[in-house]
Formats: sequence, structure tokens, C-alpha cells
Amino acid sequence: MAATTSVVNRTSKGTGLLALLAAGFALTGIPTVIVGPILPFFISRWSLSDTQAGLFFTVQFTAALCGVWIATGLTSWRGYRPTLFIGYMITGAGLAMLNAPTHVLALVATAAFGVGYGMVVPPTNLSAAEAGGAGMVSLLNFAWGIGAVGCSPLILLALRHHALSAFLWTVAFCAFVLAVCFFFVSFPHEGPATPAAESTSGLAREPALAITIAISALFFFYVGTETSIGGWAAEDTKRLAGHATSLTTTAPLFFYAGLMLGRGVVPLILKRIGELRVVLMAIGLVMLGVGLILAAHSPRTAIEGFAISGLGCSSIYPIYIAWFSKWYGAAARRLGGVVFSMASLGAAAMPWLVGFVSTQTRSLRVGLLVPLVECIVMLGLLAILRRKRLKFSG
Repeated sequence: MAATTSVVNRTSKGTGLLALLAAGFALTGIPTVIVGPILPFFISRWSLSDTQAGLFFTVQFTAALCGVWIATGLTSWRGYRPTLFIGYMITGAGLAMLNAPTHVLALVATAAFGVGYGMVVPPTNLSAAEAGGAGMVSLLNFAWGIGAVGCSPLILLALRHHALSAFLWTVAFCAFVLAVCFFFVSFPHEGPATPAAESTSGLAREPALAITIAISALFFFYVGTETSIGGWAAEDTKRLAGHATSLTTTAPLFFYAGLMLGRGVVPLILKRIGELRVVLMAIGLVMLGVGLILAAHSPRTAIEGFAISGLGCSSIYPIYIAWFSKWYGAAARRLGGVVFSMASLGAAAMPWLVGFVSTQTRSLRVGLLVPLVECIVMLGLLAILRRKRLKFSG
């Protein structure tokens, strides 16, 4: 009876922790994508060029890279609890300052919430991968999609009612509440994996360095693709329309709605189709969506392309994380900083590259060729990894 009670208590605590992680990821979806829908407002407010506007993405995700490094060291030293607590506190502080009076202060605020959510993403994703593989990661990222989808209409509503600061402070307050909750919640494993655990879980031998480089490159190019498409959606549709409208401001919503919808059904698809086949089909779908965006002559057609691209992106990231966790076992906790750092670098570099190419060619449409090229590179990397005869589960 005592043993049964203990199991029930552990299950209850585990469910509570997963619910809190999901709530945290739903909130994290807002700062992750907020630059996209707010970017046209900043461009008009400070008369920014595309290169200057793209700097917001660079600052945000370079700061997130720093957050990943901090999270890796802090988790190894003190476990998940302080990492999540500090991460959500910094996220809230950055969001509270985002509607700053100057361009420089807005960049500082962007850096702050970048560091914050950079700290919370690795422990959340890796714990989900350890618990349930790609399906569990996909469900948690579905929760992230709720925040990402809700961000654009909430920004539109806030701008329309001149209440941007009030909205940002409300989200910041929620981040502070989450930080306090994570400070008191029970974690199954308070510290890092022990050497004994590393020797008995995962692969007996870590994959070769070349494979680690290829996997890191997949994270770099995927996250770069996602942030490039979602980040420039509002500005691209605005230019097609000739001016800002409700439809253009909420354009990122359709991309992230496709992404969220896909992540809701990915666990069901993976039961019927192998992970590798799903990823290959997903990349093809992203390429189809980007092609439609490039060929669009109206905002509505472009939005259809953004929705298709989001649907394609939905399954790629959770499966990449599941592969990494499966191939490296307990060592994934130690090496997670590498792949998540590459993901942050991709998010920092590629949206900026879209803006740079756009400025040089005077065409955002040409700049949006960047994510299309990234998809082609990912297909090449997957072909290389497949020749290494790694276990892809299909």
C-alpha cells in the first residue's frame, strides 16, 4: 500500500510539473515571436532600414545563445529549478521594458527577454524528450504554439487601443508568477545526471564528431528557417498590401497557427509513419509554402504560403530533439548546450541575413530566398546522416 501511494504521489507531481512546463512554454511563445508582429511598428516609429530592423532578430537570438550557455552551466551545477526561475524572471523584465522610448533601449529589452527564454528552452525540451520522445516534445511545443499564435492578434489589439505597455506588463507579470511557481515545484531529479547514469543510458559510445557537427547544423538551419519565415511575415504582407492593415499585422498568426496545428497531430502521425519520412515530407512542405510566398501577388496568397510553411515546420524541431536525445542518451544533457547554441545562432543570423539581402537587392522577396536555400541544405545534411546508418525510426 505504501509503495502504491508513493507511485501515485510521484505521478501527481510529474503531472503537475508537466502542466507547469506547458504553461511556461505557452508564455514563452510570445517573446520568441514578438519581434515579428511588432517590427512594422518599430520600422515606422524609428524609420529603420531592413538591415537595422533585422538587427532585432540578431540581438534577440544572440542573447538567447548566451541564455543557453548560462542554462547549461547552471543546470550542471544546481539543476533545473534555479535555471527556470531566473530564466522566467529575466524574460518578464525584458518584456516589461520592450516599449521603450528609443531604438537602443528596445534592443536592450529584446536582449533581456532573449537571455531569459534562452535559459528555459533547453531544460524544458530535454526533459520532455527524456520522458516521452518526439511525441512529448511535440505536445509541449504545441503549448508554445498557443503563445506564438496568440501574439500577433494581441499585439494588434494593443496597438489599436494604445495599450502596448499594458499588454507587455501583463505578460511580464505572468512570467514573474511562473518563476515563483518553478521555485517551489518538485522536480524528479534535482541535479545533473551522474556518471553512472551516463554509462547505463543512451548509446554506449557517443556518435562521431562529424555526426555531432551535422546534427548541430540541422538545428542551426531549421531554427533559422522558422524565425526567418515567421519573423518577416508581417512586413512582407504589409509591402504586398502597400500599407499596414489588420491582416498584415496578424500575418505571423497564420504561420504559427499552421505550426501549432501540426504539432498537435504529429504524435498521431508518428504512430503510422517513421520519423525520417515525416521530416522529409515536412521540409518539402516548407519549400512549397516558401515558393508560394515568393510567387504571391496579394497578401492573402502570401498568407496561404506562410500557413503551409508553418504546417511543414511543425514536426521538424521535435523530431530533431528526439533524435539527439536518442542518439546521445544521458550525454545529451551535457551536449545540449552545443545544439541549442547552434539553434540560437541560426535564429540570430538568418533573419538578419534576409534583411541584409533585402537591403542589398531592394527586394524582400529576394531576401526570402534564404529559408528556401536552408531547406535544401537540410536535405543534404539528412542524406549524409542517413549514410552513417543512424537509427532514424523510419
